[in-house]
Amino acid sequence: MKYETVIGLEVHAELNTKTKIYCGCKNSFGSEVNSNCCPICTGMPGTLPTLNEKVAEYAIRMGYALNCTINNVCKADRKNYFYPDLPKAYQISQFDVPLCEHGYVDAIVDEEGHTKRIGVTRIHIEEDAGKLIHADTFAGSLVDFNRCGVPLIEIVSEPDMRSSAEAKAYLDSIKSILQYLDISDCKMQEGSIRCDVNVSVRPEGQKEFGTRCEMKNVNSFSAVVRAIDYEARRQMEVLEAGGVVRQETRRWDDLEGESYVMRTKEDAQDYRYFPDPDLLTIVIPEEKLEELKASIPELPGAKLLRYMKDYGLPYFDANLLAESVEKAAFFEAAMAAGGCQPKNISNWLLGDVSRILNEKNLSLADTSLTPEKLCAMVTLIEKATISNTAGKTVLEEIIFSDKTADDVVREKGLAQISDASALEGIVAQVIEANPKVVADYKGGKTNALGFLVGQCMKLSKGQGNPAILRELLAKALG
Repeated sequence: MKYETVIGLEVHAELNTKTKIYCGCKNSFGSEVNSNCCPICTGMPGTLPTLNEKVAEYAIRMGYALNCTINNVCKADRKNYFYPDLPKAYQISQFDVPLCEHGYVDAIVDEEGHTKRIGVTRIHIEEDAGKLIHADTFAGSLVDFNRCGVPLIEIVSEPDMRSSAEAKAYLDSIKSILQYLDISDCKMQEGSIRCDVNVSVRPEGQKEFGTRCEMKNVNSFSAVVRAIDYEARRQMEVLEAGGVVRQETRRWDDLEGESYVMRTKEDAQDYRYFPDPDLLTIVIPEEKLEELKASIPELPGAKLLRYMKDYGLPYFDANLLAESVEKAAFFEAAMAAGGCQPKNISNWLLGDVSRILNEKNLSLADTSLTPEKLCAMVTLIEKATISNTAGKTVLEEIIFSDKTADDVVREKGLAQISDASALEGIVAQVIEANPKVVADYKGGKTNALGFLVGQCMKLSKGQGNPAILRELLAKALG
């Protein structure tokens, strides 16, 4: 029997507010254990929480970005469960009236720019729990309460995805939007964005959903893909063997490539939700909603499609540029400076510039490179004033200094030689020094010409015009 996979995702994103959601403790990753906590976030009796307004504002901005309806009158609820890292035995969350609901994401699912609309059931605010630390340096486990009270938004999708690839596209869209809004750093290695994966299968053509299983806190998008594929295959095998899929929560082990049963799946009634008596009703004025709505920038999906349409960039380039707020802004500033081909700017920005930044673990803001300086360098290449090889030398100089491309070209004598008479001697030397390659070329191996051009470029210290060198070689070799 053929089966269809049905996928829903619950994304938890930590918000980058300066303080926690219900107290004034610092919201910071990597601090000394139990140094950023107080009686409120550790749930001491008699303490009263107070909502951080920025948390609600950040959640509403995400709601508008995901085309949600905003409930400007809502409340906080207590979600009751017992776990060592939750000292007060309940989590402040939202149950029946979330801050945002009934939205959608148009996720780009292929290189042609086709999109799939994936529904967003709700976005609600809640506090994070603490963290259990297991180490050999002490007996048992340690509870770090620094993460207690860190503000979260939980983004719950509709079960609209039918493959792990669609789930990956959805997650990429969510992450990029969070970064564009600058409300989360999305560092998965620090737990800033986590994902619970719900998977079920059903025979093709069946309308009713199958029994779903949930995998908790999968810690990378690539792991989400592997977990979905594994779980769908596991459930199909159970059904093919005549068994019944049980609703349960499972733990994904990415190293083993398998999931294991943790517990039977809870339902809402198991958490005994009720309105939090210590917190006031959340009321957002209409003028505040309009202000937050107006603050939404052009989002990465729309930007990607515009780059493909307006600048003629291929999907690969447009996607890499659009998913980075910094590189997208740099690229557009270079285009505004004028005079350069979009593809050439994209090639340098995503190629050598990114290579240098990655090697030194820097961002564009940490360098002296400006859109105008890069555009000036690319213009020199487009006009054949310097070669691509010389361009690499120029970039290495201008990216960390106040020098311009013209300064470097003049200082290092990098101007490209396009005078055929000045290059004929170089061509003759290369032909004489490479008799076997010349013979190969004359014997029909035309790709040998590329090697000879490279040797000419090397001999000319990168200054020879490769197009003219190719012509001269072809002519000399008959």
